[in-house]
Amino acid sequence: MLFGDEHVKRYEETDGAEGHEWQGTTTLILTTTGRKSGQQRRHPLIYQKHGDDYLVVASKGGADEPPSWYLNLVANPDVRVQVKGDKFAARARVATPEEKPGMWREMTAVWPAYDDYQKKTSREIPVVVLEPAS
Repeated sequence: MLFGDEHVKRYEETDGAEGHEWQGTTTLILTTTGRKSGQQRRHPLIYQKHGDDYLVVASKGGADEPPSWYLNLVANPDVRVQVKGDKFAARARVATPEEKPGMWREMTAVWPAYDDYQKKTSREIPVVVLEPAS
């Protein structure tokens, strides 16, 4: 099972032929800029298309602290996204309180464990909206 750095490498080398389909769902590659290092950081994340946008969840498996990629995009919301062979710039934002319930349902439909992750932590797990740059 691929995930982490090897997942990113195979995904990028094959334009998602290897790595896009993962454990019964689909993944994209999100590139953020390190808030401290300034380095480009790539992460494979489960996603769902939402109109022209893409949704991802900053769950970190229900840990009490958010994933580093989330902290990076809060500090610098200009990100890069790769979905299969499609690579594009996007702007990341956290779903509003009004948007989140519907978006959360969309994400738990493709990865039901998100509900379990939320039960493990008092942290409100955010849904992140990736809006492609026009």
